[in-house]
Amino acid sequence: MPKVGMEPIRRRQLIDATITSMGEHGLADTTVQTISRGAGVSPGIIHHYFGGKDELLSATMRSMLQQLRDDATQRLATADSPRARLEAIVDCNFAPGQFEPRVVAAWLGFWAQAPHNPALARLQRINARRLHSNLLHALRPLLPPDRAERVAVGLAAMIDGLWLRFALTGAMDGSAARAVALGYLDSELNA
Repeated sequence: MPKVGMEPIRRRQLIDATITSMGEHGLADTTVQTISRGAGVSPGIIHHYFGGKDELLSATMRSMLQQLRDDATQRLATADSPRARLEAIVDCNFAPGQFEPRVVAAWLGFWAQAPHNPALARLQRINARRLHSNLLHALRPLLPPDRAERVAVGLAAMIDGLWLRFALTGAMDGSAARAVALGYLDSELNA
């Protein structure tokens, strides 16, 4: 008989182990065994709480999206101008809890798998639309509509590109990536 209250603890433990496994092994070599070993549980626990690896991967991506959303919501709540809103959006994307090797590797694995997995593709579309909407909302008071749209697309691409560069090279930290993204934003706002 499972202990009362264990489900949320186990689910969190398995999601964290999935992120760690993806960071160490990549998505292709992340298995039920590597995840369960990392969590210190039997492989059957994954099936008990998630039904299988695909469901655990979807839950992991949802959890990562929720963390990103919670951070963005918190930062946006204290932003007192459109420029501050834009900075808050950039900041949450390069925050230490998000912009670290194991998390970036997990995102990269999800991005690579999204075109082949409808559940992950749906989550990625939600994430992209949310980012675009937040950027556009903050840019509209600062730029004409056509420029606001172009800059929103460009800044989203800059954020994604910096994530990809970090995943492939590890060449910069969050503060350096933030500076590059904000430099792009400032050049567009001052153009």
